[in-house]
Amino acid sequence: MTAFPGPALSCPPPAAGFPAAAQGTVTEPRPATASAAAPVPRARAAEDGQPDAGDRPAGAVRPDDDEETPGPAQAAGPGERPGPAVADELMRRAELDRQATRAAGTSPTPECRRRLAECRRDNAAALEAIVRRYGWPAVDVVGPAASTAALMILLHAPDLTFRLHCRDLIEQATADGRVPAVHFAYIADHCAVDRGEPQYYGTRVDPVTLRPYPVRRPETVDERRQDVGLGPLEEQMRALRLRR
Repeated sequence: MTAFPGPALSCPPPAAGFPAAAQGTVTEPRPATASAAAPVPRARAAEDGQPDAGDRPAGAVRPDDDEETPGPAQAAGPGERPGPAVADELMRRAELDRQATRAAGTSPTPECRRRLAECRRDNAAALEAIVRRYGWPAVDVVGPAASTAALMILLHAPDLTFRLHCRDLIEQATADGRVPAVHFAYIADHCAVDRGEPQYYGTRVDPVTLRPYPVRRPETVDERRQDVGLGPLEEQMRALRLRR
C-alpha cells in the first residue's frame, strides 16, 4: 500500500498474482501545483553497488545501467502538446480505477478482482500511449488534477519496466519544476519496493503490519520527506492507523 495524504480509498486485500502496488488501503494524492523552485529530491542514492553520496545526488540521477528504458526520457514540453481531451481522459480513467477499487473492496469476488486488474491494464496502456506521444503529462501541460491522475494510473500499472521509465521522466520534470517533488517520491518508492530494494521516503506501507517497507537510511528519512513536502514518517503512520 502507498501512504498518501488525502481521502482514503478502500482496496481489496492481497490476492495471488495481484500487483503489490494495488494492495491494501491507499489514500489518493491531492492535486498539487508544480513550482519553478521545486527542490531536486534527495533521491535514489547510487545503485549497482556504487557508494552513495549521502542520499543527496548532485543532479538528476542517471538511469540504472541494467534497466531497459523504452525511448529517450523527456517530460511533455515544447512541440506537440496534448489538448484538453488528454487531461479529461486521464481523469476519467483515474475515476474508473477508483470505482473498480471500491467495488473490489466492497465485494472481493474473483469477478471484481478481474475487472479491477483489467481496468488497470487498460489504463496503463492508455497512459503508455500518451507518454510515448507527448512525454510525461506534467502539471504545466495537463494541469495539476490530470497530472496527479496520471501518477495514480502509473502506480497501479503492472509493467515495472514502464514504471521505471516514467520514474526517470518524473525525476527530470521534478528537477525542472514541472511536477511536484512529492510525485517523484511516490514513484521512486514504488519502484524500489517492487525491486526488493529499500525505499527512500517511506511512502510504501505493508498493509498487514501498517509499517513502512524497509527504508534506506531511516535516520535521515524525515529530512528527505521534508524535501518533497511530506511530514514526519511517524506522524503519517499514526494518521494511517487512525483511519483504519
